[in-house]
Amino acid sequence: MANRHLRALRIIERERTGGGATDLPAPWPLALVDERTKTYAHGHGPLFHRTFSVRAVDARHDAAELIETLSRDLDAGAPPHVVTFARERGEPGRMLLGDEYRVYMPAPWDGPVRVILRTERSFRFGTLAGHLEAGQIEFRASDVEPGVVDFEIEVWSRAGDRAAELFYRRLVVGREVQAGLWVQFCLGAVRLLEGRREGKVREITRRVPARELDTC
Repeated sequence: MANRHLRALRIIERERTGGGATDLPAPWPLALVDERTKTYAHGHGPLFHRTFSVRAVDARHDAAELIETLSRDLDAGAPPHVVTFARERGEPGRMLLGDEYRVYMPAPWDGPVRVILRTERSFRFGTLAGHLEAGQIEFRASDVEPGVVDFEIEVWSRAGDRAAELFYRRLVVGREVQAGLWVQFCLGAVRLLEGRREGKVREITRRVPARELDTC
């Protein structure tokens, strides 16, 4: 399983740089904050700000249609039998603010998330108590011109607690598998658009040291 998804990294154009305060995610909407909320501030160690993007050309569907399809069934864009989004709160067939899912992935990234942003062309999850990580992830699409759609996955993540931080540091391969999965999700989005990929999937990773997070 790991080898299959690591092979996906061959079609990535990668950039890795240092990060800072501008790499932090937006705060949670106050109405969605409760005792289960787990923001990046609850985490430990460095924060990894990663963006995975792909462009689809000759697409038969637009950005809003893609996001609507994914919001009805997140597994539609996911690599089959590898990533599963199980709904734990909300009505099947739709996605609303406050809905909750449990994400099942290889390595120890299984965990509960809550929908904290929902627009016509995007949705964002925030992590909840019990998740190994602390952070957010957003899926979004935009129309460049008729038949051309950009799709992006943006991730802000750090270890969820001190024990996880020690484990997190040793999971370089695990993080690469995770990257391969989001690349596969980008390819799944191109498939759902019924278009074809233009160029490589682009990954940008910015690492924000823990000491800088403490001053933000």
